[in-house]
Amino acid sequence: MLDYQVLQAAAQWFAVLQSDSASDDDREAWQRWLSDPEHARAWQRVEQISGRFEPLSRDPFGAKASSLMQRPQPTRRQALKSLSIILGGGVLAVAGGVMPWRSWTADERTAVGEVRDWPLPEGSHLWLNTDSAVDVVLDDQVRQLSLYRGELLVQASNEPRPLLLRTAEGSVKTHEAARFSVLQRDGSTQLSVFDGSVEIRPVNGRARMALQGKQISFGSRHAEPERPVHMGRQAWVRGVLLADNLRLDEFLAELGRYRQGYLGCDPRIAGLRVVGAYPLADTERVLDVLASTLSLRVNRRLPWWVSLEPAQSEA
Repeated sequence: MLDYQVLQAAAQWFAVLQSDSASDDDREAWQRWLSDPEHARAWQRVEQISGRFEPLSRDPFGAKASSLMQRPQPTRRQALKSLSIILGGGVLAVAGGVMPWRSWTADERTAVGEVRDWPLPEGSHLWLNTDSAVDVVLDDQVRQLSLYRGELLVQASNEPRPLLLRTAEGSVKTHEAARFSVLQRDGSTQLSVFDGSVEIRPVNGRARMALQGKQISFGSRHAEPERPVHMGRQAWVRGVLLADNLRLDEFLAELGRYRQGYLGCDPRIAGLRVVGAYPLADTERVLDVLASTLSLRVNRRLPWWVSLEPAQSEA
């Protein structure tokens, strides 16, 4: 894991070099700083984050693809057709998962910070959290959902067809009325059951039941021990992030899902506790409130690089 101070220094160097006032001496000093391997890794991390904001606006293909992805597509076939036009009618190639075509062309998508909900014809209701993508297929045998990215809350109706939700690590299924959420993480799926019961089945593992009030994370081979679910975990459908004595670093990790760029905190304050209900529609206001109530300062090194730090570090 990258050292926090080194990571912040890399962000500071990025801000200096992007400014119009950067001198040759600044660039030489940066090169000397960059010669340290850990500094180079931190710089690479900053460049990765900055790349989400810089290249698309300059690159003709990126600008077109970005514009395309922001427009609702009636079907995946039409979306792929449009992308093939951008690529000059060539064959679409996906190498190593670099281009997440499935999530780009999913039936339902949300942008960062956006939350949507919609009813299904058979009586179920879905909520899609920030930066998420899901396909929905209803036929005579099954109601099937495929979550490619992000988080989905399901209020499943009680009807003969099972409701099956697939993720990269496996699937969850219910045959009854149930309310549950599924969060797709890197390498794992987190299931929270708020009402009813749900069966989980890792791709290469055995099935098991998850009952009301339980939360389980599972990979492609096995599931971790279940834990009590926090009912406030579903408050995002109301545009609220609930914190019940949550560590500050964990709170910021969750809040960061609703905004672009990097959001972190100094390790010295990571263990501070956060309590309350916070509006997800205005993350800047949330940061200001945290800074005021916890006696911290918000360091906005770049528009997309923000950290909370001890107030006394200003001295």
